[in-house]
Amino acid sequence: MPRLPVLTFALLLNAGCSLIPDRPATDASVTAGWPEGPAYRRVAAAAAPVDPLRSADAIGWRDVFTDARLNRAIETALANNRDLRIAVLNAAEASAQFRVQRADLFPQFGATGSFTTSRTPLGLASTAVPVDSTAGVNRRVYEASVGLSAYEIDLFGRIRSLSTAAFERYLGYEETRRSAQITLVGQVASGWLAIAADQELIDLTRQTLANQQEAYDITRAAYQGGTATELALRQAQTSVETARASLERYSRAKAQDVNALALLLGTPVPENLLPSSLSARDPAVAVVSPGVSSDILLRRPDVLAAERNLAAANAEVGAARAAFFPSITLTGSAGTGSAALSTLFGAGSGVWSFAPQINIPIFSGGALEGSLDAAKIRTDIQVATYERTVQTAFREVADALAATGTYDRQIAAQRALVASYQAAYNLALLRFRSGLDNYQAPLDSQRQLFTAQQELIGLELLRLQNRVSLYRALGGGWQERSGAMTQGSSGAS
Repeated sequence: MPRLPVLTFALLLNAGCSLIPDRPATDASVTAGWPEGPAYRRVAAAAAPVDPLRSADAIGWRDVFTDARLNRAIETALANNRDLRIAVLNAAEASAQFRVQRADLFPQFGATGSFTTSRTPLGLASTAVPVDSTAGVNRRVYEASVGLSAYEIDLFGRIRSLSTAAFERYLGYEETRRSAQITLVGQVASGWLAIAADQELIDLTRQTLANQQEAYDITRAAYQGGTATELALRQAQTSVETARASLERYSRAKAQDVNALALLLGTPVPENLLPSSLSARDPAVAVVSPGVSSDILLRRPDVLAAERNLAAANAEVGAARAAFFPSITLTGSAGTGSAALSTLFGAGSGVWSFAPQINIPIFSGGALEGSLDAAKIRTDIQVATYERTVQTAFREVADALAATGTYDRQIAAQRALVASYQAAYNLALLRFRSGLDNYQAPLDSQRQLFTAQQELIGLELLRLQNRVSLYRALGGGWQERSGAMTQGSSGAS
């Protein structure tokens, strides 16, 4: 190729600029510190926070979830959960799409080889033919060349803006994958704790049913002996049937919670991973400190994903702006051609072509203006989405903090209530066995005790699940250990 086109091509290749606007300002309208008030007073002195000097998003989930069975369940979910696998594949697809878009920044060269044969009637032949030729002219052409086709010089950064947008979208999908992993860890922990509570309710109900069955047998014997009324017998029977119904309800709830956990794990749940009970003396979830500033929320993966999507939309504004300006497209090739294959690479067979083209937008019927307006509106949408995501994150943490102290105080009060009901039941049972009262008093006391015990187990479950929610809301859960990615990142991919 002549030196001038080559020099022009080299100069224009590096002449691109960018029309991407500055990132729009955002205002999530959340306070720098966490909410304060009576509901936010924490009384969790029995369980010290996990490494309060480190932020929650830097604490691995193994440091928070201390039960070995729960840890194995989380590992299984990270390796097999289909939703997480989809998130990983979405990130991989976005990475591939970015590489496709980025390739437009560079000229794409290709080599071609061709063979053409044709026949021209004698009357249409434009070249001299033998005198005795009557049928026509046959031609054969062999060509081999290297060239580029329709390469757009990025003078105003349109292609670079699209490449930036694709890269930001890829990073957004990567943050979405991390967010999906955090959500999965929290869901597995909450589901596992629900099964533990179900089992504890089943054990409590079985014990209560055994006590009430024994009381019913005593009442029935007394009724048959003429020392108890039929009303007392029927009241004792209602307690037995109520306990039986509760036992079936909790058994059904456990089976359904196991099914839900199996869906999260992506495989049937082995029996050795199921919890035995919900024990307040050895909690399966440690306390995580939220720190003093809400700036930690800006590191949450869903917030970072919204930020990346905003950057992608902003880059698309730059591409829409660049479409208003002229564009230059280059097409060229160089090679060799011959009428015979044997002389294809001989002297004097060289061929080349160079066809630059400039396109100047003059009238597009409002298409370019519409594209720019749409890009700006998408950016505004992403600004609002980012602000809403930050506000949602703040609300989730604030709710969890409000629940932390109130659950502690509520459980302390509920335990005192259970102890009071237990003492009342013991006294009523003692008076019944001493013949001072009929069985109505211990029957009523046992019902109240059973209800209070059920509520206490429910509150213990909610407190532990709230710890999981706080850890997840603060952006923790995507690391196995501090500074190391989880096993699920490689397993799911």
